[in-house]
This record gives sequence, structure tokens and C-alpha cells, in this order.
Amino acid sequence: MKIKNSLIKVGAICSLGAAVVAIPATNGSAFAATSKVKSGTFLGAPVQTRFGAVQVAVTVSNGKIKKVTVPVYPTSQFRDQQINSQAIPLLTQEVLQVQSANIQGVSGASYTSQGFYTSLVSALSKAGISS
Repeated sequence: MKIKNSLIKVGAICSLGAAVVAIPATNGSAFAATSKVKSGTFLGAPVQTRFGAVQVAVTVSNGKIKKVTVPVYPTSQFRDQQINSQAIPLLTQEVLQVQSANIQGVSGASYTSQGFYTSLVSALSKAGISS
């Protein structure tokens, strides 16, 4: 995953013991709104991880990411449910904050984070937003 600048935010996932979310700073606009950016909801490619598939959907309107959902993620084991119930909201929140795929994963959820990132890049590409 990418880190372009030095601003870092830290969050904790208490029930998992630890987590760090490092978020790159942006210079205002994460991507230039051009005629190539489309509005709508775009489903990223499903990405198979060690524990199951992860798939991200993004809704873009007027050149901005308005909503991020994760319709597919690992839930078969209790540990998957525990990790992802906390990691996915952090990941989606950061995408909305930085308005791009320039996020870093959640410690303790590295497989989900990588799958999320890869699917997110796919969805943003369909929307005409380069990462």
C-alpha cells in the first residue's frame, strides 16, 4: 500500500490487542476532477485473501467519493468476524477522509487490508479515479 506524505493517525482496536492506521496526508484534493471521473456506484474486483474474498464498492458523485461499502469479506470464523467488524469501518472511513486509495492497512488485519486496498483500486479505476 502507498504512503506518500508524513501525516499519521493512530487508532486502537482494543479487543484485538492493537492496531495502527497510518494515513498519508494529502494536499487538499486527492484526485483531479476531470471529465474522466464518472458518477455512480462501482464494484471492485473480488480479491481472494488467505481467509476469504474481499470486495469493495464505491459511490462517486461530482468527482468525490461519497460512500464505501464492503459487500464481501471473510466471516466464516469468529476471529474473522471480530477482526473485520473493526478493521472494515476504519478502512472505509479513511478512504472517505483522504478521497483516494492512498491509505495504509490496519495492523492485525493485514490480509483484509490488502484485499480491501486491491479491490478499492479496481473500483476507483472503473470510476476513472487513478490511485
